[in-house]
Amino acid sequence: MAGEVVVDALPYIDQGYDEPGVREAALAMVEEETRRYRPTKNYLEHLPPLNVLAFETDVIKHEFERMQNRLPIEVLSMKRYELPPPPPGKMNDLSAWSESIDNSSAQLAHQETRICNLELMMEYGCEAWKAHLEVLNHMVGQVQKQLQILKKQIQEVNWGRKSMQTQGGEKLRALEAQWVGLVSKNYEIEQALVHLEEEINKLKVQRSEDAEVNDVPGVEQEPGVPEISASDTASSMEVDDNIEQVADPQINDQN
Repeated sequence: MAGEVVVDALPYIDQGYDEPGVREAALAMVEEETRRYRPTKNYLEHLPPLNVLAFETDVIKHEFERMQNRLPIEVLSMKRYELPPPPPGKMNDLSAWSESIDNSSAQLAHQETRICNLELMMEYGCEAWKAHLEVLNHMVGQVQKQLQILKKQIQEVNWGRKSMQTQGGEKLRALEAQWVGLVSKNYEIEQALVHLEEEINKLKVQRSEDAEVNDVPGVEQEPGVPEISASDTASSMEVDDNIEQVADPQINDQN
């Protein structure tokens, strides 16, 4: 696949990581790859789209608009906790006094509610807090169990990777040793072939020299004179002896 990144590192069996300059070179390669690598797959496509407006209320929206417009924050109004009397010009106005009484009643109800909450907290606050802590401890225990499961899975993955790389490293070392042996054997064969070629060349030169020596002509015989064999020579010698015996009578007498 075009653009696919092939991971060919075996950190459990590779050596030389502690040598000077190796770490810097690796970091430079990582930075270069991060600059040119652009993932084409959305790894969050199995998740629903993120709704960033789920927790925005009118107050939060108003506050965001204020921050965007760089306006100062509004000071907390304490007017609702005040008990002002009617204005001096409305001291005899019944509606003004009614508003003041309603405000006083609201403040009194608020204080009564606060006192009730404090009494409830004094009576049930400790037990409620203990229950809340138990819930938190249960949640922490569940999260810790999930964390242990994840750590175990990560450890199993690391062990499996280490085992696979260790077996692969042994196989690579065996193949490398076999390759070295074959290369050495090929070199020896090439050297033997070179020596054989040298011997063959020497034999060719020697044969050519011997052929030149054998081609030199010997003593030439006279023309018309037939060659005399050994049997012819012996018969001729017997004939000569008979002739001598016939010619010399003394030899015949002695015989």
